[in-house]
Amino acid sequence: MTAIVAAAIVAAAIVAAVTVPGTKKQSGPAAAGPGRGGHTLSAAPASYLGLYAPGAPDSYTGVAAFTAATGVKPTLVPYYSGWFEPFRARFARAVSGNGAVPLVQLDPDGVSIAAIASGRYDGYLRTYAQAVRAYRRPVIVSFGHEMNGDWYPWGYKKTSPAVFVAAWRHVVTVFRGQAAGNVTWLWTVNITDDPHYGKIPGPASWWPGSSYVTWVGIDGYYYHSATAFSSLFGPTIVAVRELTRDPILIAETAALPSADQPAKLNDLFDGVRSYGLLGFVWFDVAHPGGDWQLRSPAALAAFRAGARSYRRP
Repeated sequence: MTAIVAAAIVAAAIVAAVTVPGTKKQSGPAAAGPGRGGHTLSAAPASYLGLYAPGAPDSYTGVAAFTAATGVKPTLVPYYSGWFEPFRARFARAVSGNGAVPLVQLDPDGVSIAAIASGRYDGYLRTYAQAVRAYRRPVIVSFGHEMNGDWYPWGYKKTSPAVFVAAWRHVVTVFRGQAAGNVTWLWTVNITDDPHYGKIPGPASWWPGSSYVTWVGIDGYYYHSATAFSSLFGPTIVAVRELTRDPILIAETAALPSADQPAKLNDLFDGVRSYGLLGFVWFDVAHPGGDWQLRSPAALAAFRAGARSYRRP
């Protein structure tokens, strides 16, 4: 990320700030259920602050540059993994070594979702699960994110909800069969009132059941200055709460500079606290869909100030 030099110098002196929530080893009958065994991450509200930066998972330099600019060490660091890609253990160790938890968005691109559900790719999944187990630290895994949108081949209009649910359950079951108890399963949907895509179907048809999910992720972005957390995320939170009381993480979000990034960052931190959510992941990337990076001193300062207000587990 490109940062304002003066802001980086000031921020570097006060680095900080967001401590990784602790983990615990679960035991007893509950440990045997899907999504519940092994290392269990804290579910304390307003305790996770994530960052997706350019270069991941090939390099940690984008995350390090963001930390230098803001003075904030993220507690979650995601990366996107195409089908047949191996678990990036080296990057995961870099994440863990910097006090954070890796979040893998496992995208089933270029393959049949029905074939995943039927077991055709179990060899790949078993190998992946074994690598995750061997990592021996907490890993968050999300399979086929934003499936209620129609822009991915595993999503709405491309793959039926029933087939997606069968594939989700199968993936979780295969990981459990390999004793990968260090996985937190993040079922990630898109907001239903999207300022860019319009109305999106509610998530209920894609719900695999609480025994296959640990946390729920919600993705949504601020395109306009008039958008508030309550209107952007509120309706989807209500829809999720009709399905489960599992903890909710804003798994992907950002604001365009034209939407007033400092104000939207304040809105994000306030919204996470008021709704009792786990936290959020900032998508600090410039691409054809928009430049979401924090560059201005005011935006960097807002991120820094919001991080200071977070819970220290």
